[in-house]
Amino acid sequence: MSGNGRKKTPLVAEKRYSSAAPTKATTPKKAKAPKKKRAPRAKRPAPKGPLGWVARVTRFFMRLIWGVTWRIGVVVALIVAGAVGYFYTTLPEDVTALLDARTRGSVTMLDREGKVYAWRGETYGGPVRVENVSPHLKNAVVATEDKRFYRHFGVSPRGIASAIKINLSEGRGPLSGHGGSTLTQQTAKLLCLGIPYDEAAWESEAAYESDCRETTLWRKVKEMIYSMALETRYTKDEVLAIYLNRAYLGASSRGFAAASQRYFGIPAKDLNPAQAAMLAGLLVAPTRYAPTSNLERSQARAATVLKLMQEQGYISMAEREEFTNNPATLSQAAQARAGGYFADWVMDTGPDFLTKDTTEDVVLKTTLDQRIQKAAEEAMKEIFATKVKEGSEAQAAVVVMSADGAVRAMVGGRQTKVTGAFNRATMAKRQTGSSFKPFVYAAALDLGYTPNATVVDEPLTINVPGSGPYSPKNYDRKFHGRVTLTDALAHSYNIPAVKVSEAVGRENVRNIAEDFGIESDLAAGPALALGASESSLLEMTGAYAGILNGGTSVSPYGILELRLKGDDEPLMGQGGGLGERVITEEAARYLVYMMSQTIERGTGRRANIGRPAAGKTGTTNSARDAWFLGFTADYVVGVWMGYDDNTPLTGVTGGGLPADIWREVMVRVNEGLPVNELPMLVPQRAQPQVSQTQPPQQTAREQTEAERRAAERARRQAQREAERRERQNRRRQNGDVAERVLENVLCGLLGCRN
Repeated sequence: MSGNGRKKTPLVAEKRYSSAAPTKATTPKKAKAPKKKRAPRAKRPAPKGPLGWVARVTRFFMRLIWGVTWRIGVVVALIVAGAVGYFYTTLPEDVTALLDARTRGSVTMLDREGKVYAWRGETYGGPVRVENVSPHLKNAVVATEDKRFYRHFGVSPRGIASAIKINLSEGRGPLSGHGGSTLTQQTAKLLCLGIPYDEAAWESEAAYESDCRETTLWRKVKEMIYSMALETRYTKDEVLAIYLNRAYLGASSRGFAAASQRYFGIPAKDLNPAQAAMLAGLLVAPTRYAPTSNLERSQARAATVLKLMQEQGYISMAEREEFTNNPATLSQAAQARAGGYFADWVMDTGPDFLTKDTTEDVVLKTTLDQRIQKAAEEAMKEIFATKVKEGSEAQAAVVVMSADGAVRAMVGGRQTKVTGAFNRATMAKRQTGSSFKPFVYAAALDLGYTPNATVVDEPLTINVPGSGPYSPKNYDRKFHGRVTLTDALAHSYNIPAVKVSEAVGRENVRNIAEDFGIESDLAAGPALALGASESSLLEMTGAYAGILNGGTSVSPYGILELRLKGDDEPLMGQGGGLGERVITEEAARYLVYMMSQTIERGTGRRANIGRPAAGKTGTTNSARDAWFLGFTADYVVGVWMGYDDNTPLTGVTGGGLPADIWREVMVRVNEGLPVNELPMLVPQRAQPQVSQTQPPQQTAREQTEAERRAAERARRQAQREAERRERQNRRRQNGDVAERVLENVLCGLLGCRN
């Protein structure tokens, strides 16, 4: 190859970098490695033949199902979101509006010293929030009812699945038994999914609540949606607050604040772990586990709750053992459950719209003396335990009253810890027997006779028009000749009582009995004197109180004042007490003396209590009823004994077991009290014979005085009859307009709930 003769320069690459370290400006960018392309996945060759056909069909349906499923899911989600949004808009912004679940108010009863002894209606302790209750209560409720409460959104799929599994394994339907409900769902149920109670739409409040608790698939779905709305509208603690205020916890307690006061007598913020566990344990079955029904069962349930609290870290093992070994106990008021019959009677005597049908929380201060109530209950139990044949179904009732008609104790049957039971002291109308006789002698004494007046106990036959001859007999089937009125009453002779009644006039006897407060229809024939008429124990005890207080009638009463909870001014005051004079004070004091002889030397000797006392026995035909009523200077006590079905008593008279019960009551009631003399007048001279057909021989002055008294009694009776007819006419014309007007006025002032 030919050249040009020049020396060729060698081919050398130019020097790119100096010996120094390369700078940023001179450093070339590093070339990126080319990204490897992912080789396409080789399609698995479809099987040939029948298997290939099956595979292609399967893939088609899978794609179809998935396409339909996610679209349905989106639609369902939108529907649920819309439903949640709807319920969200129906919920009030302020959770306080949802705390009180009641449509009616409550009645709290105080004894004469101002201590709580009974509740009626659904008691509510006022609104509480999570921050102002005991933390032990919050922990106990969450541990027992929903341990994942603070971690779910109102519904727990895991809980529902677990509940369905348990129900199926136990042979029940998937929705029967365990529900898997969260606390929020239980709250939704307590709110009845936002449906308020309407008296026009529901037969009763019980029917409304039953419908709210109904479990169906559709209602369960609505419950879940409502629960999510609750969680969206309120915080977890606000949802829990609704639950704490609305949950029913037995013994008419609505909410934990009321239950804490009802069972322990303390506010909910002061509950210790044992008490909190007992209350939380009631949620599963409030009536069954109520400590007032069965304390041991309630304590055993509380031990289970303490175990759950320890397992979930709310209390230590040492605390669990401590409170399990030292369980919660009831307050003194809850233990006593005093005045069940008395409380029921008081509720019946007050105006319905402020007692049984009240829409407000009412406080009743009553005349009950818990010491005397306990004495009456213990006395009855003592006699039935020691002197009545085991298995006997005989019943008894006791009323203790002050001389002004204030009822201090009431026992309406052998079972004393009851509510709403048949009250034999007020509801039972029974023949009074010889316990009616004091009113016969009261009529004679008021007309001028004295206890020393005499009457002949001899065979007697009275022709009663329309009934034929009537021949009374004495209990001992004997005749005792001439006896004083005192002896006739003390020994309860029947023939002298009928003779005196016929001599002074049955109408006078009937009027005196009615004026003393015996409101039952009284017999029209001569058997009136022997207690053929029926009366209640409360009426009879009130009538005897009129004898003790000097001859003035009384209206038995149990209410001292009624006021709304939180108010200082009462809406109404005492509902009874002293009325009009029935007999002269002298006649009443003579009668007290005569009745004292019944206990000292007559048919009531077993009632002797070692201090001045007076009384009267009573036994009806075939011994179906036995009575003893009497008094000391301080208290009147009435006792009735018999069978509810009128079965005759065996070997029992008023001077037997009823007198024993009376004595036991009086001994306990008067324990520690000073001995006071009876207000009685001892007669000094004898009076002439009382004849059935002829008036007694009296001096002109005595006869004039008797006539004056008879005229005055006739005038008072005519006046009372006129007043009674006027009242009846007003009632027929006006009905209960006055009560309705008063109710409307009070509701307008107080803002009653509809």
